Amino acid sequence: MANISLLLVLLTCLIKCLLVSQCEAARAFFVFGDSLVDNGNNDYLFTSARADSYPYGIDTPSHRPTGRFSNGKNIPDIISEHLRAEPTLPYLSPRLRGQKLLVGANFASAGIGILNDTGIQFMNIIRIAKQLEYFQQYQQRLGSLVGEAEAQRLVRQGLTLITLGGNDFVNNYFLIPYSARSREFSLPDYIKYIISEYKKVLVVRIFKHVNYLK
Repeated sequence: MANISLLLVLLTCLIKCLLVSQCEAARAFFVFGDSLVDNGNNDYLFTSARADSYPYGIDTPSHRPTGRFSNGKNIPDIISEHLRAEPTLPYLSPRLRGQKLLVGANFASAGIGILNDTGIQFMNIIRIAKQLEYFQQYQQRLGSLVGEAEAQRLVRQGLTLITLGGNDFVNNYFLIPYSARSREFSLPDYIKYIISEYKKVLVVRIFKHVNYLK
């Protein structure tokens, strides 16, 4: 049920994005989350959660891995196409500089979840708190490029995609044979706990970092 709910949320976000009017096409795009939206950040990390080998990328023009956990495009790519914008670059990419910053950035990292102990088996991944720290750094870099007032406008008018939660079940609660979380919570109580922690991410952390330049 949790995975179905997550899929419905993702599809709702995608549909809303595909209904964005052309006058909003210049909006910056910011992506946070896990492997469903990671555009290659994990390629720059020492981690087992990587998409840099066959068969990833087999349906791209180059038929080579791009760092996406996909045979071709992923959700952010489709949204960027509709916005008539370039795909968002991974925040860790050395190509993300200068005018490329105006497009936005992808902070996602495969393996992470809402909880800090999700995905510990993957070692070095960018957890959501760290992704938001990088978002803060991004705003500083953007402010140096276009000035703080314009950077604040771009960020506040930007489109944000957040995809979290699947790994908290697949790579945490349901780990074989028994995970610490499954011993701590019944499944219904765990779902309630996940939702409460997700609210903290959305209400406290996201709001704080979006208003960083005030």
